[in-house]
Amino acid sequence: MPKILLFNKPFDVLCQFTDELGRPTLADYIHQPEFYAAGRLDRDSEGLLLLTDNGRLQQQITDPKFKLAKTYLVQVEGEVDTLALKQLSQGVRLKDGLTLPAEAKRIEQPDWLWPRNPPIRERKTIPTSWLALTIREGKNRQVRRMTAAVGFPTLRLIRSQIGPFQLGALQPGESQMLTTNLLK
Repeated sequence: MPKILLFNKPFDVLCQFTDELGRPTLADYIHQPEFYAAGRLDRDSEGLLLLTDNGRLQQQITDPKFKLAKTYLVQVEGEVDTLALKQLSQGVRLKDGLTLPAEAKRIEQPDWLWPRNPPIRERKTIPTSWLALTIREGKNRQVRRMTAAVGFPTLRLIRSQIGPFQLGALQPGESQMLTTNLLK
């Protein structure tokens, strides 16, 4: 049965195993030979990253035709309003086209959330709010571009779930090995 590694990618870590500039990479955390990332998270994003030792499973996780839902917890600048949530839920026009409809809801800041290092920028006169956003596609920096397009720039982005796989209690830099029958 294929193996999958759930990894909580810390902020400022690259989703690759080498870097010519010496920046932190997956190699600083993942010591499983023959495991490769199934998808990616930007350097300035945190949370769930899946790695696998099975090429077919890696393809299935990343291929848009399988439409594995990805859920993000997003801290944005400003108080998210009903109009913005409606726009996100209907799809947002970006430079590269209309996004698929997303599931969007306002949430309280998760009480289990670890502090980010370095902390996000805070402005005394501008509040922040949190939302849970679930998408079924993966355009480059899509969540950040979607929230900005509806008037609420992203300050912090944490992926909490990919398909049936959840971040759970994993802390930044921690991983958990599972076997899966997800292959189709």
